[in-house]
Amino acid sequence: MSKAPPASTWRLSLAGAVALLLGVGLGRYAFTPLITPLVQQGWFTPQATAQLGAINLLGYLLGAASADRSGRLLGERRAIALCLTTLTLSLFGCMFDAGFVWYGLWRLLAGWSAATLTIVVTPAIMARVPAARRPAASAIIFTGIGVGTITASLIVPWLAAAGIAATWAAIGSVAALLGAWSWFAVWRDLAALPATTHSDQRANGAPVPWLAIALIVLAYGLNSAGYVPHSLYWVDYIARELGRGLAAGNGYWLVLGVGGMLGPAAGGLAAQRLGFRSALVAAFVLMTTATALPLLSSTSVALGLSSLLVGAMVPAIITLTAGAVVELSPPGRQRQIWGWATLSFALMQTIGGFAMAQLYAQVGSYRDTIAAGAVILVLGTLCVSVGAAQRRR
Repeated sequence: MSKAPPASTWRLSLAGAVALLLGVGLGRYAFTPLITPLVQQGWFTPQATAQLGAINLLGYLLGAASADRSGRLLGERRAIALCLTTLTLSLFGCMFDAGFVWYGLWRLLAGWSAATLTIVVTPAIMARVPAARRPAASAIIFTGIGVGTITASLIVPWLAAAGIAATWAAIGSVAALLGAWSWFAVWRDLAALPATTHSDQRANGAPVPWLAIALIVLAYGLNSAGYVPHSLYWVDYIARELGRGLAAGNGYWLVLGVGGMLGPAAGGLAAQRLGFRSALVAAFVLMTTATALPLLSSTSVALGLSSLLVGAMVPAIITLTAGAVVELSPPGRQRQIWGWATLSFALMQTIGGFAMAQLYAQVGSYRDTIAAGAVILVLGTLCVSVGAAQRRR
């Protein structure tokens, strides 16, 4: 059996983290802290920035739907190269105040590149990492999302003082440098890195556990919908509905971000101890409990725990779902099935966002959206528990 040496495993994982940092952390989320400057400096109206955000999400959906086909047509190496190049160009393209259509095109391509990188890169790495190293590799890969998001939220507002064009130029330069490093360190020679041999029953012709895969993919989507209240309304809920003020709301949001940094490592450690599927069930239970905690108490301790645990469990669940998909999927189908999971995540998050907004418009209370999110997560927990309990026959 061919095994990648430890140094190759480390480089592969780090290159994966860079890909997700660029795709999701910068390609998707660097735009968010620039919305206010874009409006204040007259580049776009508030309505136009909201539409640009929706266009980026549409690109992500399109990428999730087409990533497996892109990977098969181009091959992993060329697909990754195309995405890294397109993503970097999209960041530089946003330097120019050339109108809504121009910006919309680049935001669409950024979303497409982010989803395609997520789907193509993760199975490519996991297939080349020995089974014993996959929990740690998965944790490193998905840490890139949190690092990129936190970096964008802290650095981009500071850069914005130099102007919108200069900010995008700086972000694009960072993307170009990191993308070039990952290309020359790993992706250029990806075909020369052998895939590890699967030693489980799937390699011996055992039936594929499709029910388990379907339930885990469904649960993954339900998790994204249940997370909507914390991802969209958490700051305003604390600041206005609870009357704690904007500073307090932002403080709890920072705690949530810290949790996001810790989540992939926690998920990887749990997978090493329990296995991917058992750890995934535990993560769903924690996610559900943490989401529902503000319904029981609005003390500082309860709000802090909810922020920290929800922030941590979101990337932990992403990390563990990716590992479970690779573990359960038949050889050659990992990318396709991980693509289904990513599409489920993006689609249900979009549906959940619109549904939560409608619920809030009707009842006028964020507390009800949090309760709805907790109910959705209970359903997700049931699905993943049944899926994880399935045995190959």
